[in-house]
Amino acid sequence: MNLNKLKDAENYFFELYPKGFEDEALQVIIKRHNTAKIGNEVQELFSKDNFAMPQLICDNFTKIVSKSSLISLFEKPKVRDMIKNMSIDQKDMFSIALYDLLYEDKKDGFESMVEILALFKLAKWSIVSLIPYYFARQEEFFIKPTTTKNIIKHFELENIVYKPKPSYEFYLEYKKILNEMKSNVDKRITQDNAGFTGFLMMSMEEEN
Repeated sequence: MNLNKLKDAENYFFELYPKGFEDEALQVIIKRHNTAKIGNEVQELFSKDNFAMPQLICDNFTKIVSKSSLISLFEKPKVRDMIKNMSIDQKDMFSIALYDLLYEDKKDGFESMVEILALFKLAKWSIVSLIPYYFARQEEFFIKPTTTKNIIKHFELENIVYKPKPSYEFYLEYKKILNEMKSNVDKRITQDNAGFTGFLMMSMEEEN
């Protein structure tokens, strides 16, 4: 990691937005994404008790994908159609995978989720990482492919190679690096992990 580039990005960010993410100039963007409100909703929709009803979990998954600004308009109808076309067994497996991903064996849940999504050609980073991020916004990261590739390149992250197919090994390593980066900047820009990667993205865009 190039720490100098990270500190330069931090300094430039606070030159533009002295109050960090509380700055008035950023409120339009923050309100558009509304991650805190959706995060609270996700914790309710994906409570442990709800996993006794796989159909409900699948419907809730579609609901969050539909309202999230982090998912492209192109992918939203594909997810809706996927859930609609799933068999009962597939919905059961999908629900179990998501439960594991949120509450139990994260690695097994992640890999099972990828396997199920692959059946519908939707094994994408954005789809796999969305609910875990909203569920724990200070612990998990939303992985956006273009942003991730640019962060790796710009901040010179070593020994990590992005690949389009989601893998738990990459996620753990990338998460470890991002948490290290968070530890080296002001806490005012680390309260929400999508906000933090958004800060990294904004700093790169301003330099170009």
